Amino acid sequence: MFNIDFSGEFVAFFVFSVMIISGAVLMVSFTKVVHMVVSLAAVFIGVAGMFILLNAEFLAFVQVLIYAGAVSILMIFGIMMTKHQEAETEQPRTMQETLTAIGALALFGILFYAIRQSDFPEPQAVPDGTADNTMAIGQALFTSYVVPFELVSVLLTVAFIGAIVLAKKEAD
Repeated sequence: MFNIDFSGEFVAFFVFSVMIISGAVLMVSFTKVVHMVVSLAAVFIGVAGMFILLNAEFLAFVQVLIYAGAVSILMIFGIMMTKHQEAETEQPRTMQETLTAIGALALFGILFYAIRQSDFPEPQAVPDGTADNTMAIGQALFTSYVVPFELVSVLLTVAFIGAIVLAKKEAD
């Protein structure tokens, strides 16, 4: 049923997958915000590893530089600038957690079955081993997608200013 070739790529994929899934689970499980940010950074680094496995080195570099570095640091600064107090712990809801776990396992089973039954097309070979995907991304970004690129930059600037305003109100 499972024809798995245990290569270095498979091991790296498995390690990055475990890193992403465990980081995501820890992100929603921790109660301290700093621990959540560290877990989220682990997820970002795992995703960067996946990009490397997909031969998208530029995206991996951007993932580490922007998300794992800048966003995580920005979140930590945001936490430090605001008066963060630990939320009171709620009583555990065992029935709700049990139903959630059953639903998650059922969804996993359905998705696993659907993926196993699907016929995926063979990946197309890269015509040249020296293809520069960074150049292609840059050309597409600044020719075909320049308006969405600028809109995203405006959106990020507005979000940053909003975060500063919220932090300023907390300080007053």
